[in-house]
Amino acid sequence: MGTTLAHASLGGTPTWPVEPTNQGTRLVQRASARSVEYSVNENTLAYGTVVREYVSQTGTVFAVVWHGPRMPPLNTLLGSYFPAYLQGLAAIHATQGGGYGPATVQQNELVIHTGGHMGAFTGRAYLPQSLPQGTSAEDLQ
Repeated sequence: MGTTLAHASLGGTPTWPVEPTNQGTRLVQRASARSVEYSVNENTLAYGTVVREYVSQTGTVFAVVWHGPRMPPLNTLLGSYFPAYLQGLAAIHATQGGGYGPATVQQNELVIHTGGHMGAFTGRAYLPQSLPQGTSAEDLQ
């Protein structure tokens, strides 16, 4: 079951409200060995791409992870960070001669990895300074 994106997410509030009646969304409570808690808001878009929003205890999305047959609307998921992503992507294309393919945009305030191929895209975006204590980028799957 698919859902329409409501508003930007990374660095803000979750895109999808987690309600028992929202069949496309599920909430998974996570905790590390150090008992650092955060929640994962998972939603399957209408075209089959699964998006996970990692939400801190304060209600702020600190990471977004996706995988599926199509790229999610990054302008919506990245919100105010989308222009920084485009600038980083332009810099990568300028040094690598342009084109499509896996890309990593790594800045002090933002890290984005995208990859995959037609029909199987993956990626993650996160705010390194906002990762809860005891949480690493490897925990974002």
